[in-house]
Amino acid sequence: MNYFTDSKEWQWMFDHALDWDRILPLYYPQYPTEDGLESADEVKSYLKEILAGVGEWAARSIKEVGAQLDKEGAGEVKDGRTHAGPALSRMLNEAKELQVYGITLPTEYGGMGLPNAVYMMSQNLLSRSCMCTSTLLGFYTSLGEMLLRYCDKKEADEYIPKIIQGEISGSMNLTEPGCGSDLSMMKTTATPQDDGTYLLNGQKIFITNGGGGLAFVLAKVKGDPDSLDGISMFFVKQDDPRKEGLNFTVEKTEEKMGMHGSFTTVINYENTVGELVGKQGEGFKYMLHLMNEARILVGIQGLGGIEECLDYAENYAKERVAFGKPISELPLMKRNLEDFGTERDAIRALIADTMSWFDIYLKLDNKKVHTGDLSKEEEEALKEASMWTRKRTPLVKFYATEAYTELSKKAIQVLGGYGFIKEYPVERYHRDSFGPLLYEGTSQVQALMALKDTMKYVLKDPKKFFSSLFFKHPSTALINGKNEWSSQYQAVHYKFKKNLVSLIISCLKPEAWKDVFDPKKWQQEERFEELMIHSETICWALCYTETLRVLCDHANRDEERVDLFKRYHHLVTPRLEAIYKDWEVRSQK
Repeated sequence: MNYFTDSKEWQWMFDHALDWDRILPLYYPQYPTEDGLESADEVKSYLKEILAGVGEWAARSIKEVGAQLDKEGAGEVKDGRTHAGPALSRMLNEAKELQVYGITLPTEYGGMGLPNAVYMMSQNLLSRSCMCTSTLLGFYTSLGEMLLRYCDKKEADEYIPKIIQGEISGSMNLTEPGCGSDLSMMKTTATPQDDGTYLLNGQKIFITNGGGGLAFVLAKVKGDPDSLDGISMFFVKQDDPRKEGLNFTVEKTEEKMGMHGSFTTVINYENTVGELVGKQGEGFKYMLHLMNEARILVGIQGLGGIEECLDYAENYAKERVAFGKPISELPLMKRNLEDFGTERDAIRALIADTMSWFDIYLKLDNKKVHTGDLSKEEEEALKEASMWTRKRTPLVKFYATEAYTELSKKAIQVLGGYGFIKEYPVERYHRDSFGPLLYEGTSQVQALMALKDTMKYVLKDPKKFFSSLFFKHPSTALINGKNEWSSQYQAVHYKFKKNLVSLIISCLKPEAWKDVFDPKKWQQEERFEELMIHSETICWALCYTETLRVLCDHANRDEERVDLFKRYHHLVTPRLEAIYKDWEVRSQK
């Protein structure tokens, strides 16, 4: 079994959904490449080989490791450090042998310098077998990228080679007791010292991989405001020669309902020596950059979990016989499995498209940060990719993780009583699904982010937004000669926008129609409270319509994809109608 080469869907996504014509020139500006690859086709063949290797490792060894980690746990905390247990040590050693720690990191440090989309696909393959493995390995790559982007070259030169060799990793430290999404309540302090360093004092909780050795920590410099503008970022090392003993300690690792193979730690800082990263007061902005990638990756984890639990349920249903036939052929089960598969394939398409936009955005944004030298065409490409990345990030995280929890529950029901037994892995998939659902911002946080971005778009030019309804009626698609599925998508998008406009007007209640076109009238924060009640249903509607957009685009590239568009359109139409009815009923109260 190979999770990449045996997946027709991922093969299609690689060949057709990822925008290699725009991505590859950013990484390989000329041929032959440093590795001697003579053309874009040779590069793509090489990237497929990399993914095939990860796909086999995931389907074989990591699948065993996942089950072992669930039983054994990650390891133990002793003397202020985390110590990996047998299963986790096995995974880390195999990863080191396969050199997977530096997939995207520069070749000058010993990395592979591959496109970010390949890294994201590899994370999906690993998530199918073990959510903990993909989570832990992700911190190697993200830590290296943060060092490259924000730290001095001296620190990058010292630590990135060690990260690539698997000698050290680390964590991102945000959450505190009583301080989750509201980071302005942060209590961890940073006191400047004469030598330019800072002493950190405080505690962080729910820190994944907190004992990795390195950490980026958010804290407030004493005297800075109690707001997001008062948060700074610091780079700290657990073993620092400037501090006798450990520079910070791991107090404990949490016992969780799932993801047992991942260290989720409590970290104590007592006069911890740290170095300011970037500018004082801009720590939240730096962490937000990381969180964009992290949230997309969590959505990718959710997709991996969906693929694995449905694959197991579908195979079980084909083998389990009842009433003289496999239960997969019983009418209700057949319909359910088809609907589950449709949603899985649609989410995969949305995520693959998002991978392309994010890869283009990340590569050009990093170039701008390091050189400030972008051509006019690159500036336009960055602007477009940034817009789509920002729009998609909360949707991908929201949709895939919500669907993972729901579809893993459905997988248990396919197995009946066996699904409740630990001998069968679907109960683990369901328990593990709550991790991605919660970390990097709950679904409710994502919904509010999506609402905020939507309202920013509306407020930018309310007159244009509202008047566009009169010029984009779905009937114009037929006049313009568009195909059937494009007309169906345009009709869905028009109806969504029409109902959203009605909801906005009913919630904001402008005193007169002229206020609809006056952005200043919309700036009063209290006006948005009623609209925020609908943030989750708005987010669901955005997820469905945006996924349909991608499926329509794929159908226009390959008519064999029309069937998936039609099946998904059939699946989500009643869901959208229920959302619109909810908006109508609640707005009348």
